[in-house]
Amino acid sequence: MTDYPTSFDRDDLLKCARGELFGPGNAQLPEPPMLMMDRITDISADGGPHEKGHVVAEFDIKPDAWFFDCHFPGNPIMPGCLGLDGLWQLTGFNLGWRGWQGRGYALGVGEVKLTGMVRPDRKKLTYFVDFTKAIQTRRLTMGVADGRVEADGEVIYQVKDMKVALSEA
Repeated sequence: MTDYPTSFDRDDLLKCARGELFGPGNAQLPEPPMLMMDRITDISADGGPHEKGHVVAEFDIKPDAWFFDCHFPGNPIMPGCLGLDGLWQLTGFNLGWRGWQGRGYALGVGEVKLTGMVRPDRKKLTYFVDFTKAIQTRRLTMGVADGRVEADGEVIYQVKDMKVALSEA
C-alpha cells in the first residue's frame, strides 16, 4: 500500500487530472468541467461493507453549472450519466490510490437505478463507492464496486457491479 492520504481536496484532484498525483500513464481524473467531485472525504483499500475498499466524495452543486443550461432548456436537470461517470471516476481513483499502475477505463455497469433528480436548487452530491472485488494479477487490474449518489441526503442513483480496469496499453 502506498502512503497517500485518505482525503483529498480540490487542488489534489486537479493534480490527479494533470497526471501529477499517481504519475504519468497512471490513473487520472478528468479536468473540469467533467471532473464530477470537489473533494474525497474518505478512501480505503479495506473498508466498506465488503471490506474490499471504499470511497466517499462530495460535489458542490452550483446553480449555474454548465449542464443545467443544456439539459434541458427551461427544465434544468443534471444528466444522470454524469453521476454515473462520477462513480466510475472514483472507482478508478481508488485503484490508482492503491498504487496500482495503468490508465483507468470504465468497462461497464451491471445495474443502474435513477430515483431522483439533481436540479439547480440542490446543494451537494455525496458519492459512495463500495468495492466488491479488487483484482491485481499479472494480466488484469480491475475494481468491481457498487455505488450510490445522494443529493442533500436523498438517495437518487444506485448502481451495482461497476467495473473499472487499469491498463498500461
